[in-house]
Amino acid sequence: MSGEGARTAHRQAMLREMLRIRRFEERCVELYSAGDIRGFVHLCIGEEAVSVGVHQALAPEDAVVTTYREHGHALARGVPAEAVFAEMLGRVTGCSRGRGGSMHLFDVSRRFYGGHGIVAGGLPVAAGLALADRMRGLERVTCCLFGDGAVAEGEFHETANLAALWDLPLLLVCENNLYAMGTALSREHAQTDLAARAASYGMAAWEADGMDVLAVEQAARRAARAVRDGAGPHFLELRTYRFRAHSMYDPDRYRDKAEVERWKQRDPITLLATRMRGEDGMDDADLEALEREVAAELDAALEQARQGAAEPVEDLLRYVRTPPEGTS
Repeated sequence: MSGEGARTAHRQAMLREMLRIRRFEERCVELYSAGDIRGFVHLCIGEEAVSVGVHQALAPEDAVVTTYREHGHALARGVPAEAVFAEMLGRVTGCSRGRGGSMHLFDVSRRFYGGHGIVAGGLPVAAGLALADRMRGLERVTCCLFGDGAVAEGEFHETANLAALWDLPLLLVCENNLYAMGTALSREHAQTDLAARAASYGMAAWEADGMDVLAVEQAARRAARAVRDGAGPHFLELRTYRFRAHSMYDPDRYRDKAEVERWKQRDPITLLATRMRGEDGMDDADLEALEREVAAELDAALEQARQGAAEPVEDLLRYVRTPPEGTS
């Protein structure tokens, strides 16, 4: 395949993955509205470029730790859509046996130490994983993704300090959607340049356009390569925006609707598709073909997930406490 052909194929794969995440999220809205999904659901619609772009830079042996807004990261990491749907439907075939739901997706086989319901809760976990790899002499990267709200938490500052102090192979990725849970960045942080705050701990840090998957990929590859080569922890601030409310319960009264519409003009899927039309010869037929592929995949995944059984009531305490000696 020629250089241009490889470039086009790579971009098309990323476009398909962003479409897949977007359509998955939209299915979740339908399932939640129908009462099939219970509890909290946090959607990443609008932030797909972060999920897809960052994961281009990671290898299977790397570790990933995320927040509770992690559907896109799980899918981009390779967790099957069927397993994520099943988890959200509370089926035993889910990636966390139906016990975690939307906020706690895990897949140890893919080193996806997934969703953490507590803001900044994943940061110390990521530091521990990175420390373990360093002590074992493994050339791995631990990538920890978190929101701008986490930078206001003590766990962020403790983790950043120790990561720099111990020279950990840690890639810190801040998905800065400007509102955390529902508070504007300028009302929460005296210093709104979050990369500058991370740099104060002595680590390399910079920001990138979180709506442009190509910019995210470039920044993530540069940072991950440096971490892997022993340059210590790195911090990326990816400026992005969620098009929907914080969660399905959130009335979203803290943002101006005109602002949301302005950000939608920079929809990451549209941005890449437009670029591919101009540089890679993509046309409407190509895009429609991708949509059909994604729809068929998600239809099959959801149907399969619905077939999964709920965990038996007698297993309620399984994995919760250690069984008495002599029992299984």
